[in-house]
Amino acid sequence: MLFEWDENKNKVNIKKHGIGFAEASSVFYDENAILFDDPDHSKDEERFLIIGMSIRTQVLTVSHCYRSKGEVIRIISARKATKSEADYYVQGGGEL
Repeated sequence: MLFEWDENKNKVNIKKHGIGFAEASSVFYDENAILFDDPDHSKDEERFLIIGMSIRTQVLTVSHCYRSKGEVIRIISARKATKSEADYYVQGGGEL
């Protein structure tokens, strides 16, 4: 998998949420991660959310889009999952 992100946005995300995009990228390797469409946050491009376990064993929610015909994942933001998101992940999906 190839990842990209805006480094300034990464620095802001670390200050705001304590999560860097390098850690956030590890969520995409979690076989139990859950992927959602995120149509509410952009009218210009298709965006998605993924909830999964990071390499630092934190359940994260990562906003992203796909570039270069799906070959590149562009990370937009990342944060620790809310309690309901983390519970949803632990239960393996279903209704959120």
